[in-house]
Amino acid sequence: MKNYIITVNGTSYEVAVEEVGTENVKPTPAPVKTQAPKAQPKPEFKNEAKTTSRRGNIPINAPMPGKILAVKTEIKATVKKGDVLFVLEAMKMENEIVAPEGGIVASINAAVGDSVEVNAILATLN
Repeated sequence: MKNYIITVNGTSYEVAVEEVGTENVKPTPAPVKTQAPKAQPKPEFKNEAKTTSRRGNIPINAPMPGKILAVKTEIKATVKKGDVLFVLEAMKMENEIVAPEGGIVASINAAVGDSVEVNAILATLN
């Protein structure tokens, strides 16, 4: 019988291997876990208010996680339905985040370079 240490997905197991075909075949013990798996760090996303003056009643949410490449509006700006407010990079593609309806920009909660999660409030309108 030979003893080996085998590593699978970062976890080491000590195993004993016996040659098959001999008359004295014995069952091998279950693998012994010798090392706890390491926890993977969770990526950090930011959704901190950068220039919030007040909150509006119409939130502009991020439709997907990504990175803010451009902020195309400012607080107190009047916007129409369909106006581009942000450019969000997700999976190497630039996505325009537009106003769902007309109004006045009440707050901007993301800045260029911020990483945002899905449904993060990027801005609000009144």
